[in-house]
Amino acid sequence: MNAEIVQSFRFEAAHFLPNVPDGHRCRNMHGHSYRVDVHLEGSIKERPGWVVDFFDVEAAFGPIMQALDHQLLNEVDGLPNPTAELIACWIFNRLEPYLSELSMVVVHETETCRASVCRA
Repeated sequence: MNAEIVQSFRFEAAHFLPNVPDGHRCRNMHGHSYRVDVHLEGSIKERPGWVVDFFDVEAAFGPIMQALDHQLLNEVDGLPNPTAELIACWIFNRLEPYLSELSMVVVHETETCRASVCRA
């Protein structure tokens, strides 16, 4: 039987969007309390009875958390234009080698705004 699991992580960071028009409020540096939902899909292994161990997801996300938390995202290697969509892609690309069951990454920039990327 297949199942989906989701593990969420939170980090604080600042950013600005250099590619928006002059006068756009997101061109100014500002911060967010980000939430990232990591979705994994696969068969439930008979032993131990899960798709992926949540501790393995946490371990894979650890270096990402170190790179993003309390940072200016524009200064993170590979994120010169850190939109929610591009942050989700950046995270997906870094998790995929460690989590073969990875199916989607959702980045919540605010309570009401989020972007997701999923396996093609």
